[in-house]
Amino acid sequence: MDRALLGWFFLRFLRCPALEEFIRMNENGHFDVQSPSCVLCGRTDDCPEKYGEKRTYVEYNLTVHYYCLLMSSGIWQRGEEDEGVYGFLITDIRKEVNRAAKLKCNICKKKGASIGCVAPKCKRSYHYPCGVQKECIFQFMEDFRSYCWEHKPVQKFSVKESKESSQCTICLDLVEQLPLYSVLKSPCCKNAWFHRECLQYQALSAGVFFFRCTVCNNKDKFQKEMLRMGIHIPEKDASWELEENAYQELLQCYQHCDIRRCLCKKGRDYNEPDSKWEIKRCQCCGSRGTHLACSSMKSWEQNWECMECRSIFAKSGNYSKQQKRSLATSEKTDGTTCLMEEPSPKSPRQSSGSQHSYLLQSSKIMCQSNLTPCSRLELPASNRMTMSLSPLMSNRNWSLRKKHLRQQRREVSDILKELKLQVNTKTSRLNINTENIWNSALKGFRQRNFNPTNSIEIKFTNCKNRFKTVSFDGSKHHFFQLLMLHLQNSSLFEGSSVKNLSLDSQAVKENLYFEAGKMIAVSLVHGGPSLGFFSKTLFNCLVYGPENVKPALEDVADVGVAQTIKKIKYSNSLSNLQSTVHDCYEFLAAAGCLRPVTALCDKNMLVNDILIHHVIKRIISPLESFKQGLKTLGVLEKMQAHPDAFSSIFCHKPERLSAETLCDLFTIDCSSDKNKVEGADFWMGYLQDVESGESVITLEDILLFGTGSISIPPIGFDPEPTVKFLHKRYPVGNRLRNCLELPITKTYEQFKSKMEFTIRNTLRVERE
Repeated sequence: MDRALLGWFFLRFLRCPALEEFIRMNENGHFDVQSPSCVLCGRTDDCPEKYGEKRTYVEYNLTVHYYCLLMSSGIWQRGEEDEGVYGFLITDIRKEVNRAAKLKCNICKKKGASIGCVAPKCKRSYHYPCGVQKECIFQFMEDFRSYCWEHKPVQKFSVKESKESSQCTICLDLVEQLPLYSVLKSPCCKNAWFHRECLQYQALSAGVFFFRCTVCNNKDKFQKEMLRMGIHIPEKDASWELEENAYQELLQCYQHCDIRRCLCKKGRDYNEPDSKWEIKRCQCCGSRGTHLACSSMKSWEQNWECMECRSIFAKSGNYSKQQKRSLATSEKTDGTTCLMEEPSPKSPRQSSGSQHSYLLQSSKIMCQSNLTPCSRLELPASNRMTMSLSPLMSNRNWSLRKKHLRQQRREVSDILKELKLQVNTKTSRLNINTENIWNSALKGFRQRNFNPTNSIEIKFTNCKNRFKTVSFDGSKHHFFQLLMLHLQNSSLFEGSSVKNLSLDSQAVKENLYFEAGKMIAVSLVHGGPSLGFFSKTLFNCLVYGPENVKPALEDVADVGVAQTIKKIKYSNSLSNLQSTVHDCYEFLAAAGCLRPVTALCDKNMLVNDILIHHVIKRIISPLESFKQGLKTLGVLEKMQAHPDAFSSIFCHKPERLSAETLCDLFTIDCSSDKNKVEGADFWMGYLQDVESGESVITLEDILLFGTGSISIPPIGFDPEPTVKFLHKRYPVGNRLRNCLELPITKTYEQFKSKMEFTIRNTLRVERE
């Protein structure tokens, strides 16, 4: 007991109240030293997941939670990371403690509330732990804002979603799809839901480099939304990356002889490099091996396939052809195959196109080892589809392809409608001069008050009188059609029928590639037309990354470069090839593609190098800028998640309008009136006459008259087009409602005459 009193007086003498209040005597007379309390919140809790790391600085007589310090409203990080406490100076911390001591927490009613709500006119203050308990939102980004329980940001839930339930994609427990603090929805995946607690644990473990959506692997959009909703994502490497020798086993090569009769006396696992007892792995799967002597191989450079991979080749009917296929034969195949690199002696040999296809289906066998060549063999899904749809397809295949494209466009329409939910009722007005569509559009998109999530209103400047503006129904459709047409023919793209990005140094300086990507994204979400002019190579670079794309000769728009590549590609002898390389020395040196040519097969690698340099590496900077623009409204993320669907509107021209298409597009508003039923018959008959050329107008004219657009936008029309039959003298195109109001006539000839007279004259006046 005397020791207890002595210790108590000793602490009083040291004047350390932070430690004094946590020393108490238990029943046996021993001292039990508890954890000191945080100077800001006053709590002793030590829970890094909830309140951040808790640190005690004896020299400063200071204990603080990291999150309490980070979120305090009256303190800034004025020091370096190694100064004070996480860069917060000790003097600043003491000032903040004194400031907070005058403020009462609106939750626990105790003093020391250092955090305030940032909402205008809101005067609530609270401790960090109290705010967590009351479900406040703390944003660990930018200005480290905090919002009280009344003003906190919330995620939007549709009425349909609120009635459903699903699994948390992290813990797999049930999640009620309700607008609750404890439930968060993925911004990039429609059906991905999480518990807030699960997400926070995952973020702390994964860190900023690996924290992403568990369903679609999206990182940027997902992290942005989670930070907005109060998830702390620390700037550190993932916890599993920090474990010492965590992936040591992945660095071990397969070393075992799997031949039925192993001849090595030292056993199947014995491996002696540069001898007949060196183990050679299967060039295809890498998960089987053999001693060179056991398979009668003379050198390490010989190719060897295990029995399983041989059986795959045998079933595909190409194993024997692989050995006999000559270089001349390979040059007659499709562009992708003939431009593949000739592998080095120790690299897996490339297989022919049909082998390629079969091995893609056998991914289980190909990926059994860490040394698998899957990355070489795997092609993007859109490439596989293109290979399967050859130009010489039958009528049946053509109709199947059209059906497939329609299905993909329906999928794109649903995705774009989902993205359009971001658009609000606030309006951004753009004044567009039709004589200079690009500059006026660029000025409008760059104006300070322009927001992609606002509704867009277009006013066209009259060409004769620039101070007078004209506006008409459907002007937004018209604007996006003119803008996309200008982009297609601008210096930002190169090529004839299909386009790749060009290299325009002035456009790079003015950040025009970013603006072009932004315009395309905004156009698609706000009801603009299909693109239809992207090359497969450009689209795949955007979706899969340029490092995973192999360009073809057709992607080269420069005639001189294309001629150089052809000369090298079609050299028929080594001397001819060397002579061609000598003639193109300056070009190859400038492109960084010079390589020693010692065999005729070297031309394939040389051609491949030139193509990659000219089509991809040369435009890396514009491509990255263009991708950043396409991220507007989340379009790029959706492209990467649904590449096949989006290729239908980026790489394929829209299907030509037909009577059947318009008939399906416009819903007929019919009632029991017999005259209206007859009018519907006249309408469908008239569409067939227009399609067959028996009219002075076209199907595009009818669509333009009714909706203001000459083609069906990928997102579709909102509202959906309708046809009404009314007792009117002439047809009316109500473009605000996408409605055709057609007259009820006694005869078909009267109906046709009124339709042609009205539509032709209306469109003529608009064009003038």
